[in-house]
Amino acid sequence: MNIRILDSKNSILNKFIAEIRSETIQKDTMRFRRNIERIGEIIAYEISQQLDFNSEAVTTPLGTKIVPVPKKDVVLCSILRAGLPLHTGLLNYFDDAENAFISAYRKHTSETEFEIIVEYFASPSLHNKTLILADPMLATGHSLATVYNGLEKHGNPKEIHVACVIGSKEGVEYIKKHFPENTTLWIATVDDSLNEKGYIVPGLGDAGDLCYGQKL
Repeated sequence: MNIRILDSKNSILNKFIAEIRSETIQKDTMRFRRNIERIGEIIAYEISQQLDFNSEAVTTPLGTKIVPVPKKDVVLCSILRAGLPLHTGLLNYFDDAENAFISAYRKHTSETEFEIIVEYFASPSLHNKTLILADPMLATGHSLATVYNGLEKHGNPKEIHVACVIGSKEGVEYIKKHFPENTTLWIATVDDSLNEKGYIVPGLGDAGDLCYGQKL
């Protein structure tokens, strides 16, 4: 697996990361969602540089120009519900992509133990396509690995790109062991640790709740 940590060099991305972490600014749920979307757009741009391109002849009012454009073989897959703003940012750039959606959540069996429950799958064929799997929080890595296992029945992608906003070192190491070699992780920033409940520290809190309100 290739790993690209985007805040390893300074850019406007740092502003968006700072704002989604700030307990003051993140109270503005619309701004929180928009910042996640912006980060998705930045990740989409970075991924686009690694894709396969075809040359197309484009007719202008004054002539013809040969332009390299990405192949139309991208499938965007997001984990509900926190993944929706990130998905929107990716889709803003890959606007002709096919789309897949998966529901996955933690079912706690104790204060510190949980299992990943997947209840909904909607996906096109992934065979020989470019799969972009989006989940804003890469905490333990178990959700992403479970989702990938569920996607295998939809075909073998030619390449996989995992798009995340904030992760832990532990989560990064976990998915390195559970995803194939033709995978690239694109992540805005990585934190050092998880707490006893498996949440990223310092992280930002619960991304789904910050986007859409608290759940029962």
